[in-house]
Amino acid sequence: MDISPSNPAAEVMRWDEEAVRVYSPCGNGRMVWRGWGEGRPIVLLHGGSGSWRHWIRNLSSLTREHRVWAADLPGLGESDLPELPWSLGAVAEIVATGVRQLLGPDESCDLVGFSFGALVSAATAARLADRVGTLVLVGASGLGVPRGDVTLEKVRSKTGEARVAAHRANLERLMIADPSLVDAQALAIQEWNTVHARIKSVGLSPSTALLDALADTRCALAAIWGGEDAVARLNLAERVAALSRLRPDAEVRIIPAAGHWVAYEAADAFNTALAAILGGERTRRSHG
Repeated sequence: MDISPSNPAAEVMRWDEEAVRVYSPCGNGRMVWRGWGEGRPIVLLHGGSGSWRHWIRNLSSLTREHRVWAADLPGLGESDLPELPWSLGAVAEIVATGVRQLLGPDESCDLVGFSFGALVSAATAARLADRVGTLVLVGASGLGVPRGDVTLEKVRSKTGEARVAAHRANLERLMIADPSLVDAQALAIQEWNTVHARIKSVGLSPSTALLDALADTRCALAAIWGGEDAVARLNLAERVAALSRLRPDAEVRIIPAAGHWVAYEAADAFNTALAAILGGERTRRSHG
């Protein structure tokens, strides 16, 4: 598949065309889900101002053993707005309703959430109770630890090369630690996500929203961070400690040198870590 600078959207287009689309209620409209593969269901919730495209480099690995459901969260991507004023709980209820619709009557799933999606996934897992086997938090905030100070360029008023330069700066400052890995595909995804984002989530990051949601979950728990995550790197040990105090059983993996969008920047290492987490938990359940 050609994903050269002349065709940076090719891989996204291929996965989009091959997806099964399912719609669930969202405000006065609908939430959009894309599905691929067969096996134990895994639900992917993307980051703030994002879309299902955040997982583009993980789908090939995950679909080998899973039925993958990737959401566009309410007010983001192709999904309609939630009722306003929106809240984390309201968004999680919308997502939980969608997951129940996707699963068979006696089926459970694993749930993976990135950044804002980590907050939503925890609140969703609390609502789904025993229908979630393993919850995996990626680049998570909301642990009562200050967020790294990242200043982003304003993009919406820019056009042409100035707009591309602003996207590149934002990806380098927030999402991807190695500037050489900000490629044409990442820029295309960033542009599409920005155009389609209609709600902002950053205000939840320094709160204890994640800890509060996790207090109501009983599923297996794991977390993955990039070691150079711009949001977390200055206090990553504090984040891990906060999570461990609440859930000493949580499995934590740090992927060295990777940034906030670790699932894209260090896709091979991320895919290996996620497969080990999910495979290990299946083994523990089968022998429990």
